Amino acid sequence: MAETAVSLAGKHALPKILEAIKMVRDLPKEVRDITDELESFQDFINDADKVAEAEQDDGRRHRIKERVMRLREAAFRMEDVIDEYNISCEDKQPDDPRCAALLCEAVAFIKTQILRLQSAYKIQDVKSLVRAERDGFQSHFPLEPRLTSSRGNQDVTWQKLRMDPLFIEENDVVGLDGPRDTLKNWLTKGREKRTVISVVGIPGVGKTTLAKQVYDQVRNNFDYYALITVSQSYSAEGLLRRLLDELCKVKKEDPPKGVSNMESLTEEVRNRCATREEPLTEEESLKLFSKKAFQYSSDGDCPEELKDMSLEIVRKCKGLPLAIVAIGGLLSQKDESAPEWKQFSENLCLDQLERNSELNSITKILGLSYDDLPINLRSCLLYFGMYPEDYEIKSDRLIRQWIAEGFVKHETGKTLEEVGQQYLSGLVRRSLVQVSSFKIDGKVNRCRVHDLIHDMILRKVKDTGFCQYIDGRDQSVSSKIVRRLTIATDDFSGSIGSSPIRTFFIITGEDEVSQHLVNKIPTNYMLLKVLDFEAFGLRYVPENLENLCHLKYLSFRFTGIKSLPKSIGKLQNLETLDIRDTSVSEMPEEIRKLKNLRHLLSDYISSIQWKDIGGMTSLQEIPPVIIDDDGVVVIREVGKLKQLRELWVVQLSGKHEKTLCSVINEMPHLEKLRISTADESEVIDLYITSPMSTLRKLDLSGTLTRLMYLCFVLNAYEGETLHFQCGGFQKLKQLSLISLDQLKCILIDRGALCSVEEISLVGLSQLKTVPSGIQHLEKLKDLIIDDMPTEFEQRIAPDGGEDHWIIQDVPHVRIWSEDAKEPSHIFGRSHH
Repeated sequence: MAETAVSLAGKHALPKILEAIKMVRDLPKEVRDITDELESFQDFINDADKVAEAEQDDGRRHRIKERVMRLREAAFRMEDVIDEYNISCEDKQPDDPRCAALLCEAVAFIKTQILRLQSAYKIQDVKSLVRAERDGFQSHFPLEPRLTSSRGNQDVTWQKLRMDPLFIEENDVVGLDGPRDTLKNWLTKGREKRTVISVVGIPGVGKTTLAKQVYDQVRNNFDYYALITVSQSYSAEGLLRRLLDELCKVKKEDPPKGVSNMESLTEEVRNRCATREEPLTEEESLKLFSKKAFQYSSDGDCPEELKDMSLEIVRKCKGLPLAIVAIGGLLSQKDESAPEWKQFSENLCLDQLERNSELNSITKILGLSYDDLPINLRSCLLYFGMYPEDYEIKSDRLIRQWIAEGFVKHETGKTLEEVGQQYLSGLVRRSLVQVSSFKIDGKVNRCRVHDLIHDMILRKVKDTGFCQYIDGRDQSVSSKIVRRLTIATDDFSGSIGSSPIRTFFIITGEDEVSQHLVNKIPTNYMLLKVLDFEAFGLRYVPENLENLCHLKYLSFRFTGIKSLPKSIGKLQNLETLDIRDTSVSEMPEEIRKLKNLRHLLSDYISSIQWKDIGGMTSLQEIPPVIIDDDGVVVIREVGKLKQLRELWVVQLSGKHEKTLCSVINEMPHLEKLRISTADESEVIDLYITSPMSTLRKLDLSGTLTRLMYLCFVLNAYEGETLHFQCGGFQKLKQLSLISLDQLKCILIDRGALCSVEEISLVGLSQLKTVPSGIQHLEKLKDLIIDDMPTEFEQRIAPDGGEDHWIIQDVPHVRIWSEDAKEPSHIFGRSHH
């Protein structure tokens, strides 16, 4: 009987075993399917959210929102099972080297199959949950078929932006001429006593724009000046410290030490040192709207068939600049077709706007701008809710966090960082994000959101579970699911519960948040993807950091940590590790296990294992590479990092130059190259043969002897004066200056450019005079003048030009006129 029972048990078990094997085998396809389904489900959730927002009945709206929250929780479950599969089903290497290899492999295989089977069952459960929640919502609150904008998801070619609180060029600002002149007059010609001038008006009317413009135009009339932003929640002491810092910057002074109380702060500041309330007129509003809505059109003007509709839309904005700019930025992304604009205008709902105040009108319009965003840009915009009001965020930091969160999608031929930059520029174009400063290449450096948009974001995230921001005023964590959490208070004493948190910020700037709370993070929130302690007074790395195997972004920047634990090597999915401005001086050798690390951000590291770094082939940024006695080995190892975008080599000596050049020639993506020698007299001779088409920043500190050709083209040099000082560029033979729109003057000292044989001046629209000192260039054989201002050509004309004597000894001077196939003038010493 016993044998029969076993046999029957085996018969019944066999189908289940076969089913389990099939589930494991089909698991990759199931994961791909649920990933695709997650995207469409998120679209469904956003449509459901719009239904809730549009509902007039309070009770029904509350019921819809509760149902939408259930949809979101199901979406969170989908994200979790996808991540758990991606992490848990990777092949694991045994940690114990003493373990017999075959036994370890067998155990690891069994563990992996069990984990995969668990993932398969979880995915089936989640798919059933999503189907039930979607059907349940549709049965109670049916949704209309989705409408998509023909240009809503299109990328527009990157265009260089300009800094302005309302994202518009200074010349584009309308309706502020009178107030601007009045304020300038008050500030520059008013009474000499200290004076407070208030600019008063409802939010969005243009106060910040006006103040910023006037400040930029009059600040040089004063010995001290500062521009600071005051958020709704601020401390007087913090405000005074910021003011003092700005005043010290003006005079390039270090902030005074020992300023520890309000009295001394006030004294230090003391020692250093109307209005437009009405909205824009209809004409001014239409002018501002057109500049934004048609900024990418061929002629930049409003088409005739859209003029009436534009006026109708502008009237609904009630003359409020922020609303006009937001709507214009939104419509600039849509086709310029009357039917699409008509539908948009109807959705703007004039009656509802008129029933509300001006502030609510702006809120409604900003909500429409948000609703029109593609799904991935919505998440990127909501992420600003993780930061305080008026907080200026470094774009690199923000984009790396977006990538870690999975918001940024792969595009062929582009890195995720490049796609993230496109996302950010898309938000700027739509006037939802403000640019505070630019990098030298025109990309966004720092950015922020207007306080009204920040308020809109906080309303959006409040009931969605997207994130929660806890400051001194709010100590409670939502009882609902919270996906992301920011603690921005020094005296946080609340419980952060057990929500499936993916992102954790502590941004208090102090160390009052207990180490006990910090140590709980890796234990309670093992699904974290982003952990950011930047500028928090952290002294020790959290215990059990290795638990965070999902982690992709980890920042200790501006903290007090002194070392990294060996367990850092277990964070196999880490993409960004930021330990800049810390006391960490040594890197554990386990760092080389982080094969997915893209950004290793640190200051000088004395003992990083450079000899093993070549295996970390995903790296795009690394610390400065110090060349020591093993320099050849180190350089070759770094040369294996073919994805590098930035390279800084320190203490280079001549015996390592050839090896370094061969490595640089094999780096196809290098954007920034910085090389410094062991001492200033050390010669840098670079034998670069690759075109280096991606390079945009080159910094060489040492003596240059082989540089023979120098070309500045397309505003690569933005100054008004270009000065070649005595002794400079001794080996240079060719100099080309092409399309430098700001250049007005060229000075060449005697003893500079002493080997130059050819100079080309092309398209220098502001250069009206001949380069001073060109007559000293004894080896100059060819001077090529092409598309230069008429005044310049007249001054060097051989028949009476007042500066002709300066170039009369140059053997060949060629002057090309516009559209000419042959030079219009050829003269020089050989023709006399």
